[in-house]
Amino acid sequence: MPVKTILPSLIAGLLAINAQADNFRYSDTHLHYVDFFQSTAGTASLLKEMTAARIDHAMLTGISVAKEWDENEPTRPRYYAGDDARAYWYSATDTLIAHAYKQLPEDERRRFHPFISGFNPNDMNADVQVRRLLELDPGLWQGIGEVFTRHDYLTALVYGKAPRANSKALARVYRVAAEFDLPVLMHSNITSKRERYPLYLEEFEAALRDNPDVRFIWAHAGTSMEIHRTQGKMDFLLPALAQLLARYPNLYIDLSWTVLTPYLLDEQGDPDPAWIQLVSRYPTRFMLGSDVVGTFGSLKKYMFSFAPFLNALPHQVAHQVALSNFLAILPAERRRSIQ
Repeated sequence: MPVKTILPSLIAGLLAINAQADNFRYSDTHLHYVDFFQSTAGTASLLKEMTAARIDHAMLTGISVAKEWDENEPTRPRYYAGDDARAYWYSATDTLIAHAYKQLPEDERRRFHPFISGFNPNDMNADVQVRRLLELDPGLWQGIGEVFTRHDYLTALVYGKAPRANSKALARVYRVAAEFDLPVLMHSNITSKRERYPLYLEEFEAALRDNPDVRFIWAHAGTSMEIHRTQGKMDFLLPALAQLLARYPNLYIDLSWTVLTPYLLDEQGDPDPAWIQLVSRYPTRFMLGSDVVGTFGSLKKYMFSFAPFLNALPHQVAHQVALSNFLAILPAERRRSIQ
């Protein structure tokens, strides 16, 4: 074929790929309205940035802990790991979420899906607290989480013992989730920052196994920023996910930003064929999240960064992962209202 013919065809192909990337609409499965100090940029900023990022729907949750500014620290910390001060379970975060949701214009509320998070997962009263919130505002809450269990440095900083995904207290919360048809977004690291095997996987798997009527969303697929910093890519992650997805139809995977590189994309930014194959094998079980905390200017960057991976998936699967899979696991009553 002559060069003059090849070049226009090549350019047209590239433009078609870019057009496909530009057509994605998103659901954000993992969005914290407040940060670890319970501060927020507010709903006006959130709505503006969601529009820029083509996010049609977003879960809306708080942060279940608040970071102390200890009087012995010379400056106010900027993040939970910024100094050695402790963090404490903070139930008022749910009040902040409910207030923000109620202040939204009525036509915007359908885009948001509030999740309850402000409880101590080691407290045997946690289920009572969750139930009370559900009964005080019928129909407002559409999920539970992000529930913090194994969570890097945060686990050591929070007052009390380390939470487990299969604790007795959380088992009671899962019963409430099943009763009210609520999905549960769970942060449970697959391992610690140092151990190169799935040290904590059994805790999370036990929760899946013992609660088959609860839809679990595994935050970051069990990964975290601190795990990556200390041990890099975990070769056991993909096989573990494949086994869990095959065994437990109640498992869903949040592919928020810590999963992007070096898992979904390699160091050169190319999609990993093994992850493409896994997501294609379970097309309804994966979803995207930003995991922003309190400020929203990075929403566009995080969501659009998934485009190379989405473009490598079958077209229908890509749109399911980007938008509809999250909506499909919301409570049945809520799903009907947004169809």
